[in-house]
Amino acid sequence: MPVRDAGPNDIEEICALIEEHAEYEGKPDLKLDRAEMATYLFGDDPKAWVVLAYPDGQPETVAGFAFCCWNFSTWQGKPGIWMDDLYVRPQFRRLGLATELLHELKSRTDGRVEWEMQVDNDKGKAFYARLGAQPVPGWIRYRWI
Repeated sequence: MPVRDAGPNDIEEICALIEEHAEYEGKPDLKLDRAEMATYLFGDDPKAWVVLAYPDGQPETVAGFAFCCWNFSTWQGKPGIWMDDLYVRPQFRRLGLATELLHELKSRTDGRVEWEMQVDNDKGKAFYARLGAQPVPGWIRYRWI
């Protein structure tokens, strides 16, 4: 399977993927503090984790990632996964890597895997529909900064 958990030696690649994703989404000015991100992902009290995807037979070539943390549903009574980012570099799309990443996340919980997506992302909508994922009707996402 062309996915694996990221480790501390992957921090540069993880931050590069996040910055590439931000640029792809129209926010080219995002620059991350690598040391701070390493602490959040690999420090004594990690806050999130990353699964990396690579093309078959090329484990040294990082093609994409899923950036996640655990959540908990009181209504299900079990933990689930919040996927904050899913991104595959353009030259590696259509190889099934995003599907592999999502299947890997689902294999880690018997709860929900949830994420959000921009409203006008028609390719994303079609991809998630092919997986059988459904939008959550009747809920509005809030953010308090």
